[in-house]
Amino acid sequence: MQKSEVGMRCVGGMRRIVLALVVTAAAAGAWLAWQQSLRLKEPFQGYAGAEQFVEVPGGAGPRAIGRLLASAGVVRDPITWRLAVWRSGAATRLKAGEYRFAGPLTPAAVVEKLARGDVFTRSVTFPEGLTIRQMASIYESAGLGPARQFVEAAGQGSLVHAFDPLARDLEGYLFPDTYLLPRRASADDLVRRMVERFERALTEDLRDAARRSGMSIRDLVTLASLVEKETARADERPLVAAVYRNRLAVQMRLQCDPTVIYALEQQGRFSGNLTRADLAVASPYNTYRYAGLPPGPIAAPGQASLEAAARPAAAPYSYFVSRNDGSHAFASTLREHNRNVQEFQVQFFRRRPRSASR
Repeated sequence: MQKSEVGMRCVGGMRRIVLALVVTAAAAGAWLAWQQSLRLKEPFQGYAGAEQFVEVPGGAGPRAIGRLLASAGVVRDPITWRLAVWRSGAATRLKAGEYRFAGPLTPAAVVEKLARGDVFTRSVTFPEGLTIRQMASIYESAGLGPARQFVEAAGQGSLVHAFDPLARDLEGYLFPDTYLLPRRASADDLVRRMVERFERALTEDLRDAARRSGMSIRDLVTLASLVEKETARADERPLVAAVYRNRLAVQMRLQCDPTVIYALEQQGRFSGNLTRADLAVASPYNTYRYAGLPPGPIAAPGQASLEAAARPAAAPYSYFVSRNDGSHAFASTLREHNRNVQEFQVQFFRRRPRSASR
């Protein structure tokens, strides 16, 4: 056999070997791709227990996030994660924050969760008209921590000294709203957010209105807290504010029941019912004994009450009394007020069946 024939046979053999290797590699690649494709569709949970929390730091890229998720058992491995991110096109939309995972998820579902920024938060809602101690009770019942921690955090009057240098605590300045908190948020974190929310509610227009009427921010918030405690009706808030503004203008005592209740609560003496004897309680918050506004807010006013205190109705009223249906009867003169008291208080309770008064 000639050398050329031998060489050609060797070359042909080499070609067949190379071709076989290429085919094998292609088959292996196809098999691996098929396996990866299956993994993308397969829900996975590699952590023990019912839930797993993962903190994604700001600035982390897909590779770093994949390592975190894989080590936490949320995704099977970093390669599967990166393939899911590549297929989703969400590589630049993954958001930082703490995420909660509960139960098996596909890699695609994990990518979607991070792209949405579906971070774990705890919700707590504070209605209008609450004191610090009442808010602290809600804080504790929501499982956020002991009530005393909230009370201590709310004692930082310095947080509002920029506009109320007299504040010894944050009574009235913790804005009532719903707050979404990270899992590790402290009472101090929450209180600071509530103060920031209050500052946004206290718009420049409201501050200007207070200045034009000769009121400090503390005066405005104190008046708004009285309005908040007196009525829940939107149409009555400007009227209640007008009554108190009119009384202040002539140095008439405000005679506001909620201020007496606040004084009694501060002393641990409020039984749930306000009596005639209670109206004589010794406290600067007792507006039956002392003229002018009380020393500070008695509760946290909402936006509507702040607006009413800053812009009261142009009404001549100096009196109002409850109609016992959530509304009030307003009067300009004492004679008219006494008639309203007779109708809506004295006669109302006389007409009630005996069983209803128990």
